[in-house]
Amino acid sequence: MTPAQPDADFAMQPIGHIASDFPDKFGIPRQPGLAPAARASLVLSPPFDDPLAVRGLEEFSHLWLTFLFHLSPDRRWVPLVRPPRLGGNARVGVFASRSTHRPNRLGLSLVELIDIDTRRGVCLELRGCDLVSGTPVLDIKPYLPWAEARPEARAGFAPEAPLRLAVGFSADAEAALAARPDGASLRELIIQVLAQDPRPAYHGAGHKGGAARVYGVRLRDVDVRFQIDNDAEASRIRVVDIVPA
Repeated sequence: MTPAQPDADFAMQPIGHIASDFPDKFGIPRQPGLAPAARASLVLSPPFDDPLAVRGLEEFSHLWLTFLFHLSPDRRWVPLVRPPRLGGNARVGVFASRSTHRPNRLGLSLVELIDIDTRRGVCLELRGCDLVSGTPVLDIKPYLPWAEARPEARAGFAPEAPLRLAVGFSADAEAALAARPDGASLRELIIQVLAQDPRPAYHGAGHKGGAARVYGVRLRDVDVRFQIDNDAEASRIRVVDIVPA
C-alpha cells in the first residue's frame, strides 16, 4: 500500500502574542531560563482567549511554548549554520542547532508560569522568557519533568551553561537605577542578560577594539550602554549608562 502523501503546506494561526522585557532581538538570552528576572506576558487572541481553554493550567509550574521566529527573514534557511557557542565560525547542520534560520522558523521555549489572568480574556504571566516582544505563539503545552527532564542526555557542542562574566555599574548607571521604582528588578535583569555577553560571537575575547566600543541593549523602556573590560585577568562588563530608549 502506498502511504498517503502529506500536504505540501500547513496553515497555522497564532493563538497569542508575547509582550516582554526585550523590545529588540539583541541581548535576548540565547536559551530560556538563563535570565530568571526576565518577565513576559502571553496574551491569547480570540477565539483562543476563552478561560475554559486554560482550565487546569495553573497546576503546572512550567510550559512549553511553540512560537514563530517572526523577525527571521521569511523563507530564508540554510543547511549549515554558525552557532554562537562555537565562536561563530564553525558550521553545523541547521537541525543540529537551535538557529533561527529554520525551514519553518519554529521555536520552542520552556518558561515558568507565574500567574493566569482571566478577568479580560486570558493573559499568562511568565518568567525566564527568551522571546522578543511581538513574538507569535502557536501552541502551549504543560511541561512534565518526569517525562522530559533527562539530565543524563548528551548535549553535543553545548554540554553545559555558558560562562558568565562579572557585571559592574558606573556612578551614572547606579543613579539611573536608583531613580526608578523598578530599579532593583531592572538591575537584576541587566546583570543576568549582560553576564552572558550578548555581543556577536565574533566580538568575543580577543576582539580588537572591543574594550573601547560602547554597545547598547534595550531592556524594558531603557537603553543599557556597556563596555568590555579586557584588562583584568578575565573579561568584565561595565554598564556605563542607562538612558530612556
